[in-house]
This record gives sequence, C-alpha cells and structure tokens, in this order.
Amino acid sequence: MAGLTLKNIHKSFGKVKVIHGIDMEVKDGEFIVIVGPSGCGKSTLLRMIAGLENVTDGDILIDNLKVNDKEPMDR
Repeated sequence: MAGLTLKNIHKSFGKVKVIHGIDMEVKDGEFIVIVGPSGCGKSTLLRMIAGLENVTDGDILIDNLKVNDKEPMDR
C-alpha cells in the first residue's frame, strides 16, 4: 500500500468545471469511502487518481511522489 495526497485538485471539461479544489490525505493502510449524489464527480475523481483522466489543476501524490503525468501502470 501507499499513502495518497490530493492537493487542490480541479477538473474541467471545456468551460464546465466539475471538480473544484479537492484536498485529501489518505495514509498508508487507511480505508476511505467516497459518497455523493449522481453526477457530483466521484467517478471522475477516482479516474484521475488512477491516471485515466488528466487533472486540470492541482497535484496527486502517491507515497509523496507527484504522479499527475505518470501512466496508470506506473502509479
């Protein structure tokens, strides 16, 4: 396992802003649940963490290493 840190994560599709500045830290071994109504950005956030969607702004760190530009298999 590895720690995960999200710093001021934003995602836009064109002019439509869908994620507005998420900050989160998940320590090694912790278990989290992301909940919310349909269309609120849960899946988009998970896809950005996995590397399947580009981050518009902000940083994703895994074990304190920035992974924004890394391929999914390299995260």
